[in-house]
Amino acid sequence: MSFKVTARTILELGSELISSDIIAFYELIKNGFDAGTKDGVDIRFNIVIRRNSYLDLRRKALAKPSSPSEIAAQALNSLNVDAPIEALDLAKALLHEPASGEELADALDRIYEMSHIVVSDTGSGMSAADLNNNFLVIGTASRKREVDKALRAGESKTPFLGEKGIGRLSAMRLGDSLRVETAKAGDSHLHTLDIDWSDFARIDAMLADIDIRPERGDVVEPPGWSGTRIIIGKLAEDWTAERVKRMADYDFSRLTDPFVDPKKRPRIALHWNGERVTIPWMQKALIQGAHVSAEGAYTLVDGRPQLACEITIRNLGFPHPVESDSYVVSAEDLESAVIGTSREIPESALASLGPFAFQVHWYNRRLLTSMDGIGDLRAVREQQQRWSGILLYRDGFRVFPYGEDEDDWLALDRKALARTGYTLNKAQFVGKVEISRVANAALVDQTNREGLRETPEQQVFLGVMQYVIQDLLFKSMKNVERQYKGQKVDLSDAKTEVASLDARARGALSKLRQLAPKGDPSVEELQQTLFEFSEFAERARQRIEEVEQESRQMIEMAGVGLMVEVVAHELARASENALENLEALRAKNVPEDVKAKLDSLRAQMKSLGKRIRVLDPLSVSGRQRVETFDLRELVVNTLEAHQAQFERHRISVKLSAPDDAVNVRTVKGMVVQILENLISNSKYWLDVGAGKQAGKKSTISIALLPSPPTIVFEDNGPGIAQENRERVFRSFFSLKEKSKRRGLGLFIARECANYMGGALTLDANPGNPNGRLNRFTLELPLNTTK
Repeated sequence: MSFKVTARTILELGSELISSDIIAFYELIKNGFDAGTKDGVDIRFNIVIRRNSYLDLRRKALAKPSSPSEIAAQALNSLNVDAPIEALDLAKALLHEPASGEELADALDRIYEMSHIVVSDTGSGMSAADLNNNFLVIGTASRKREVDKALRAGESKTPFLGEKGIGRLSAMRLGDSLRVETAKAGDSHLHTLDIDWSDFARIDAMLADIDIRPERGDVVEPPGWSGTRIIIGKLAEDWTAERVKRMADYDFSRLTDPFVDPKKRPRIALHWNGERVTIPWMQKALIQGAHVSAEGAYTLVDGRPQLACEITIRNLGFPHPVESDSYVVSAEDLESAVIGTSREIPESALASLGPFAFQVHWYNRRLLTSMDGIGDLRAVREQQQRWSGILLYRDGFRVFPYGEDEDDWLALDRKALARTGYTLNKAQFVGKVEISRVANAALVDQTNREGLRETPEQQVFLGVMQYVIQDLLFKSMKNVERQYKGQKVDLSDAKTEVASLDARARGALSKLRQLAPKGDPSVEELQQTLFEFSEFAERARQRIEEVEQESRQMIEMAGVGLMVEVVAHELARASENALENLEALRAKNVPEDVKAKLDSLRAQMKSLGKRIRVLDPLSVSGRQRVETFDLRELVVNTLEAHQAQFERHRISVKLSAPDDAVNVRTVKGMVVQILENLISNSKYWLDVGAGKQAGKKSTISIALLPSPPTIVFEDNGPGIAQENRERVFRSFFSLKEKSKRRGLGLFIARECANYMGGALTLDANPGNPNGRLNRFTLELPLNTTK
């Protein structure tokens, strides 16, 4: 016994899988190219009367008017004068002196059925057996087998664009009747197939009850012709010349890759009642006139992924030279930027994604001007708007819905709403990403053609493209802005984050009071720590406001904001962790366990208290004060403040320092800030590299040298690529995962070093076997000890 399928299931299947008219045409067009068409695909709209006019006139006719001839006269005026002559003559004859409203309605039905859409190709065609065994089999596996064979063989190109065997349902979307006329080379007669989709709507009909058989058709004309004509009647939509023109301008123009030479694009020809409808192509001048461009590729080098990207910044609306920057992001950095420490995506997906290429071009519409080859400002704006969006193409054909007006697949609009100054919303971009069925086997369409299926490779793909645009491109723009326009840093995000973390900590403390034994000293310690942090944060906020009012440099603002955020995060984490521990014991009555958990909580509170005290030099009173202090003691205290964190992340710390004090005279808070940023970065990258090599332990090594006072800081993490040796000190440059990607820490650290008359550098000599860099040197000038 097996499932029985009702006939109307086919209708439901078609309506779910083919969600729009352009996707219906797309599926039919792909079938033509898969058949090996020799001169492209033709789509002809032969429309005698509009659907809306037909429905309105038919309703009036059935209302039994006293004079049906008046409605017949209206129908004559509603006929499309550009329709084929034979069709017009027949329509006029049918409308000649109808005897009744019913007769007029019948005449209107026959006239409307004369309207049809023909999709034709000159490919291999089908035999009667093909119609039976392939076309009439929903989900046929023939093409799927061929595609899988090509994938296994490692071929460079897929043999078919479609493989799911559901494309024939596209015709159902466009109209209730379908006629297939097809022939193979050498056939003397056509093979035909007629389907009335309304037969499938009968509620009690089973699929087996619908009898559809291929038949022998007319003689093949011209002799030797091969190909297929799909003729769709009883049209479901109101088709007009204006609507077809709009679809040509927007939908059909983007159906195949508009960035390539028009002569090399797959030929698709549109006709409205015999007249050719132009499908526009993109003017090269539009791309050449982009204000910012990013072009590159994601490749596999010796089986390891690599992202290469060239960014060119031509015009940001203020005087600056044309700036170009080349990025090569290695496998180690891609792992961090896309996968991160959460490891929710398997690392293997970085390679199994496969290679792809991209180009994206950004336009500030306020800066657009006339362009040679396009025209005046209005024409340029129309061109930019027509091609706006970042489109996705597989083997030269569109993947929907990426790049549609309502689609925000790279989250550009969501990011733009949170930014001030330059924004990167999707309407400002013209671009494309190129994938292929063979090279990107895991990037497969959803069955309804509305996007890619969610797989680890799809998540990597999105992550890489978001990193290219939202980080490499956007932050390159910000870097040019900082160099040539001198913008201040916007600390609104940091302030919001501090407020959120503060609220989280207070919420956790409130619940903690309810769960912990009354009068427990741990709760009191946590509350006192929270009070200390609140005072510290308030002082920092006051300082930020003062610096903003005084229009001081970014170091005076962002440094305080970042460090407040670090402490706030640790406070929130410790509070929530304590709450989690106590909730785990809520149902238990084991004093030893309770004692152990509370001891752990006390240790965390003490550690956090140390961190706040270590960071106190960053407060208003201590931040800019030059003082003499023991550098060795400061390093030791800073490391002790992180001891719980190091244990939590299984990081061992090795300190090499003189037995005697290393006295320096400089700004204590700035030295702390540099160390904090180096420690924070090391912790992150050691987490990323954890478990990569069996038996390898995460280590931070610090050497303190007395003359000149120098701190050498290194770890055994994945390190930094040679080409990023200076970029890591650039504001907003970061290779961390999205949620931790700020790109200010090392920039601020170097600014602090420079302010003190010292230097913070990344050693050019590789510190590990992979040739990457992992040794920072902070050198303070000799005169700081005076």
